[in-house]
Amino acid sequence: MDMDKRPPADGGDGCLVGLIRIPVKIVAVLVVLPVRVVWELLVAVGRAAHRHVLGPLYAHVLEPLLRGLGWVLGILLKLVLVWPWVGLWRYVLTPVGQALAWLCRGAYDHLIAPAGRILMTYLLRPLGTALAWVGRGGLRYLLAPLAKGLTWILWALAMTLFVWPWTALWRYVLAPVGHGIAWLAAAAYRYVLTPVGHGLAWLAVAAYRYLLRPLGLGLAWLAVTLYRYVLTPLGRVLRRAWHVSGRIVAALWRGFKWVGWILLGWPASRVYRYVLTPVGHAVREVWRTGRAAVKEARAAVRQALFGTPPREPARSRARTLGSTTAADAAPADEISLPRRQG
Repeated sequence: MDMDKRPPADGGDGCLVGLIRIPVKIVAVLVVLPVRVVWELLVAVGRAAHRHVLGPLYAHVLEPLLRGLGWVLGILLKLVLVWPWVGLWRYVLTPVGQALAWLCRGAYDHLIAPAGRILMTYLLRPLGTALAWVGRGGLRYLLAPLAKGLTWILWALAMTLFVWPWTALWRYVLAPVGHGIAWLAAAAYRYVLTPVGHGLAWLAVAAYRYLLRPLGLGLAWLAVTLYRYVLTPLGRVLRRAWHVSGRIVAALWRGFKWVGWILLGWPASRVYRYVLTPVGHAVREVWRTGRAAVKEARAAVRQALFGTPPREPARSRARTLGSTTAADAAPADEISLPRRQG
């Protein structure tokens, strides 16, 4: 069985691919598509949360708070750990150390060094010279002959106890036994181990040639067939299902956006444009009219009580938004948004 004996690869997919493709499509629609939808929704929610909640919260709250805490902790650490030790080193330990160094240097220069020189000159050096002379004489006339005698005795004892017994044991016991063992090992290798080794080698070659190699070729052919006709179509189907589910999710998202605009956005814009804007303009006009009437009443009361001519405050003469006259003048006609658009 060889690797060259492969099934013919025609253009069709075959019955096996058709039977696999239908369940794979069903699994893709029932499993892959919901997973892809949930994934896209989670991604959109995460991006919105990061953009509108987490990012501003970190930029405007957490980052200034952390910077303030870092500054306060830095000041506290300097107050507790740095500045006391720097002051102790600068104003206590350094002067004390310099004073002790000056005292030690003076004591060494004026006390210890002169005493040491006197002791070395008049006591230690003559005593060392005398001891050296006595040692050289004793070593030459006493210790050298004694050391030679002890060396000869120790050599004789070592030869008697350690060299001659082991030499005799090697020559008359171990060497003959080793030669016999070597002859037996050579005979066993030539007449036992060599035939057994040849037999085992032949058995291994036969097992490889007639069992392991065909089994390996068969497994390789099976793996290639499984990859070509099962795993490759399955992968293609899953990839297509993934792309199709992505397009479906994109279409659903666009549909949801369009429906949201139709149901919420467009009615809200219409209500804001055609209801809230005119109502706001009307409320603004009513507020301006009431405020002007109150100002006129206050001016009339002031004139009636104090006899002073009516005078408006400076801020009342400021121009209002959307008009070209002062606040006390008649308001100009405004055109509402629907009328302007119409």
